[in-house]
Amino acid sequence: MRRGNRLKRTLDITASAAGLIILAIPILTLTLLVRFKLGSPIFFSQQRPGLRGKPFTMYKFRTMRDATDTQGQPLPDSERLTPLGRFLRSSSLDELPELFNVLRGDMSLVGPRPLLMEYLPRYTPQQARRHEVRPGITGWAQVNGRNAISWEEKFNLDVWYVDNRSFALDLKILWLTVLKVFKREGINAVGEATMPVFSGTAQSET
Repeated sequence: MRRGNRLKRTLDITASAAGLIILAIPILTLTLLVRFKLGSPIFFSQQRPGLRGKPFTMYKFRTMRDATDTQGQPLPDSERLTPLGRFLRSSSLDELPELFNVLRGDMSLVGPRPLLMEYLPRYTPQQARRHEVRPGITGWAQVNGRNAISWEEKFNLDVWYVDNRSFALDLKILWLTVLKVFKREGINAVGEATMPVFSGTAQSET
């Protein structure tokens, strides 16, 4: 397992560094597009739980407007998500800045997706095992339904990955991710612009 972790980290460093170099022009282009279409800030940054639940700052391209209602509350995601934002999400290009997180060691290329800090006390002990590994840009749940599956299914897939992780499985997930991105499958939950809030296991099963 220790040797596998070293090999995984080597892949993360090599691939993220190469990706940032190779994709420098596309990243710069998207930076200018977001700045022109949505203004500042260009990047969406938020505290997310990493390995063993330790917080880190995750970076993505911004995809939503800062639109609020008359009470000053943010409008629903479906009303704040712009055409550019929909394109970035459907193509997964909004995730490119996360390569910086991988290079820094906050994340891995493959692992359970980092969710919200507020979800931590809502997990069952079994679901919380998803934090036994670094979170990833993509993962087993993402290539098996992404946002089109329920929270319960997603967490089961995350824990399965924790128990069965290997270098070969990571390579398989990366290849399947490329296919999923081209097919643009599982981007949204049914009837949702993104993914509904996780309120706990009992609520997620209703």
